[in-house]
Amino acid sequence: MSIVANVVNPKIQLNLGDPSITWIHRAGIAGLWMTLKQLEKLYPIPAERPGNLTWFLSPRSISLEWQGQDFIVLDWLLKQSFQINEEGLISLTGLNTHLINIETQINIHLGITGTFLQHNQVFKFDGEKSRVLIVDSMEIDVEYKKAVSYAHQHFAKRLCDKQGQLLKQSIGVAGWLYPGSVVRHVAFTKETKFEEKPELAFALLYAPVACHYFVLRSHTQPQYPQYALVIPEVTNLEVYAQQYWNLANLDYKHSHVSSLGDAALRFLTYKTTIELAIPDQVKRCQVILFGTVVWSKRQKTRTEIAVVEATEIIDIIYKLSCISFSDYKIIKYKNINFIISNVLKGIIADNLVKGFLWWNNLYLKIRNVNLLKLILYEDRGIYEMIEHSQWDIKAQKLFIQACHEALKKRYAKIYDRTKEGQYAQIERENIRILSQLGRCTNLENFRKFIAEFWGKAGQLSILEEHWEELLPLTSGIMDWKVARDLTFIAIASYPKNKTVNKKILEKSELENE
Repeated sequence: MSIVANVVNPKIQLNLGDPSITWIHRAGIAGLWMTLKQLEKLYPIPAERPGNLTWFLSPRSISLEWQGQDFIVLDWLLKQSFQINEEGLISLTGLNTHLINIETQINIHLGITGTFLQHNQVFKFDGEKSRVLIVDSMEIDVEYKKAVSYAHQHFAKRLCDKQGQLLKQSIGVAGWLYPGSVVRHVAFTKETKFEEKPELAFALLYAPVACHYFVLRSHTQPQYPQYALVIPEVTNLEVYAQQYWNLANLDYKHSHVSSLGDAALRFLTYKTTIELAIPDQVKRCQVILFGTVVWSKRQKTRTEIAVVEATEIIDIIYKLSCISFSDYKIIKYKNINFIISNVLKGIIADNLVKGFLWWNNLYLKIRNVNLLKLILYEDRGIYEMIEHSQWDIKAQKLFIQACHEALKKRYAKIYDRTKEGQYAQIERENIRILSQLGRCTNLENFRKFIAEFWGKAGQLSILEEHWEELLPLTSGIMDWKVARDLTFIAIASYPKNKTVNKKILEKSELENE
């Protein structure tokens, strides 16, 4: 039970039901709730705290009361809440840090310094520190900035006046405290700056405690990471705190995703989140993606934001993608090992969170050679997705099966006239099919392509048995781009010899040079 005393006239009172607060405010309230709960273990008696600091915690609200000067109490509370450990890592009391493994601590530190605390004015550090982590028996050298101090520790002076009393008027809130809140026009800074009540600014300080962080690395430039900040939809402080604490020790590799949608769905499908969720509770989160833009290369800028809801069908398809595809791989870039998350799983996740089918526009998203390299080795995973997904329109799966039958017959003809171990003709055939598909920019082009593709295979039993069902896809009654995507996933999912795949890619690279 979290009742220390009944607070009659609270100095600070925060409630999830306050209509003026946002997602990140509620996350801040959750972070404060988690912190106070942990501080109860360290300082169980109010007399051990400055000003006999007392709090009351309920599943939806927090009340704090104390005696004496406000600054002394708030300064003590913030310094107890936001610390730095002996490794130079940000240490958040609310996360019960003494029980968290070093990999999770590094994940949190990198996430916070890549989102909230990017600027050296709010995060002071003493050079970079390196730590070697072992992932799948391979060494991953992780570098991070060794913390000296950060703004959260000293924010009490911003909350109080010269007499040390909590301010009555609103105060300016910078982007590090509320990501995305910026002055709208430099010529009218005073009129357009973001302001907040002192007690709500105090709540915002604790948002980093309750948020989750993921890193995104590209396959071409893995040394320049992006970061995804996941802000939970908190509806019950006690339930959410327990959810987070149950996820205390996550491996370093678990913090890697390949897209905004991947970050959101990974968070929303955590096993403990589902087990502890209130019945019929809508599972949602807000995700902010931070990356480098041309006009601001020194600091990561908010590049994408979305509110994501995990429905039952999204849960099922995303989990299917997690089973079907490898989660990550380790690549060497300039003699350094990096973890790279599965790009195809990220594309699928983005489609799902936008309300599209998992294979929507798949061809357009991966038609460049670098991504094609990755996709052609995922044939088994794509096949599993096709086989186990629910198809609302039966003709779509029949279309894929027709393409598979066509490929089987075309490959069989090639094998009949090709000596064992020689794959030149198969290479040329695959390159020709993919090249022709790439030139389909309108319905007429695609109709010619599919007619030739199926025609060269000869008699197809699926076409003969289901031609009426397939007619809307082949004639253009349905969107021809749907049929193009279905053709691509059919080609990508058809099992091919690994040597063939390798040679297809080599030829594709030569053609694109």
